[in-house]
Amino acid sequence: MSLLQSDYFYYMQHSEIQATKQRFGIIGTSELLNRAIDIAVQVAPTDLSVLITGESGVGKENFPQIIHHYSHRKHGPYIAVNCGAIPEGTIDSELFGHEKGSFTGATADRKGYFEVADGGTIFLDEVGELPLSTQVRLLRVLETGEFIKVGSSKTLKTNVRVVAATNLNMTQATRDGKFREDLFYRLNTVPIAVPALRERKDDIVLLFRKFASDFAEKYRMPAVKLTEDAKVLLSNYYWNGNVRQLKNITEQISVIEQQREINSQILRTYLPKDDMERLPALFSGSGHEQKSFNSEREILYQVLFDMKKDMNDLKKLVHEIMNGHTPEVTQQDLHYPTSFLSHNDTLISGAAPTVEYINEKQTRDAKTYVDDVDDVDAFQMAEEYHDVDSQKAVTLEDMERQMIKLTLEKHRGRRKAAAAELKISERTLYRKIKEYGIE
Repeated sequence: MSLLQSDYFYYMQHSEIQATKQRFGIIGTSELLNRAIDIAVQVAPTDLSVLITGESGVGKENFPQIIHHYSHRKHGPYIAVNCGAIPEGTIDSELFGHEKGSFTGATADRKGYFEVADGGTIFLDEVGELPLSTQVRLLRVLETGEFIKVGSSKTLKTNVRVVAATNLNMTQATRDGKFREDLFYRLNTVPIAVPALRERKDDIVLLFRKFASDFAEKYRMPAVKLTEDAKVLLSNYYWNGNVRQLKNITEQISVIEQQREINSQILRTYLPKDDMERLPALFSGSGHEQKSFNSEREILYQVLFDMKKDMNDLKKLVHEIMNGHTPEVTQQDLHYPTSFLSHNDTLISGAAPTVEYINEKQTRDAKTYVDDVDDVDAFQMAEEYHDVDSQKAVTLEDMERQMIKLTLEKHRGRRKAAAAELKISERTLYRKIKEYGIE
């Protein structure tokens, strides 16, 4: 395939995904979401069984509709059945029908969903809740297209496309004997995984804005808007209930709040505190006490300030060494990498003390938030000292060499100015430059 053909194919695929989103009211730009939609569109023209998995509230019900719409069955019936909402004693009758007099209350013949949906699509939501006896009947329908009504001995045929969905871990359910393994593999011919909302962080604010606009129109009031700190809090929240939970909270805020601009303090009152514990946290301080932060910005500031403090201590240490003093360094004066700490924050024997700096990604992220921090030399020092791959300890000689090198670069090779900042004589600086081979 040529480059032009590849670009054309990508464009057509992207256009089809966008058209599908608009038709079914799906909001989001996540690659995981786009992938799920693309699989649904591609498998629709076939008659393969599809199993849709995902947490409760992610919007699994949209995908069987997409599959039905793009299939050759789109003019046939579409029936959605919530298997978890039907009592165990009547579910066989609901799905496969019953004969008159087959049980108490069966005053007439009744067609089941599989008979009514002949030539169309049936969506079995919460399929993991089916009783084992019903699973046997369902397996026969999938394999042969045949079923028997409750209280009858006559075999009926049906031509129906089955799409199932569940929020259970089906692999674990089969191990526990709660779901038939052969039925699981028969349903799971084509799996579609719908991502959780926390895996689509860039879509959260978009969804809030859409819901806020809808509720503003519904209740005839101005739409609520989020401040920047509220957007950060909203994006970092765990969202155990996914899109459904976000929609409910947006509706609460739209109806209750008189103030139409929502900051993080107001938003926090609507978010269940159980999931607040899953927001980003940082371990800092000599006692390694856990601190919680309201936003990523605060976390990055704290990382930066802690690193600046370490750099100031390091400058003092190098200065004393260069002046011929050997300072006494206690365990409290040093930071230990978290890999050297046990669960009770005690030092594991045999671990060599070193200076711990944030990793390269944290350094890059912190640089974007440093607009009101003046001294950023600490970032360059952190990048020079930290070796993510080797994880080797930095020696005092390495520290001294890097300090001299960075100070000379800062003053563009002017030794007098560099010596003054390092608080050593120019002669000592010259000797150190020769000793370390600094150009």
